[in-house]
Amino acid sequence: MKKKLSHTDTEGNARMVDVGGKPDQERTARAAGFIRMQPDTLELVRHNSLKKGDVLKVAEIAGIQAAKQTPYLIPLCHQLALNRIRVTASIVENGIEVNTECSCTGRTGVEMEALTAAGVALLTVYDMCKAADKSMVIEGVRLLEKTKK
Repeated sequence: MKKKLSHTDTEGNARMVDVGGKPDQERTARAAGFIRMQPDTLELVRHNSLKKGDVLKVAEIAGIQAAKQTPYLIPLCHQLALNRIRVTASIVENGIEVNTECSCTGRTGVEMEALTAAGVALLTVYDMCKAADKSMVIEGVRLLEKTKK
C-alpha cells in the first residue's frame, strides 16, 4: 500500500492540512542534535572565552526563539500556542549536544517546533564558534519522541 503525503492535494499541489475537525490534545515533542568541534574550540566554549559571549546560553535562547517562529519558517506549519519550550545545550565528548522539548494543547503536533529549536540552537553554536573552528559539523538532528494525550 502506497502512503499518501498529508501536505498535498489529489493533484499533488502543496496545501496546509485541515485540522479543524480534530480535538485539542496535550501534545509534546522532543528533538536533539549535535555539533562536532575541535577540542580547543570546546575548551573555549567551556571557559566562556569566545568574543561573542556565552555560547550555550545564547544557543538555548536562540532555540526558544526559533520554536516560536516555526510557522513563519516552515511554510505549511500551523501556528500553535506553545505551552512550554525547553532547550538545553551541553558540552559532551567531541562537541555540544542540544536537546529540546516543546508542548502545547492543540489539534496538531509540535515536532516541527522541537526540530526547529534544535536546528537553530546548533546553527547558533556554529555562528558563535566559526572564527575559532572551520571544521565544525552539525549532525544527527532528529525527532526523539512525540506524544499526545
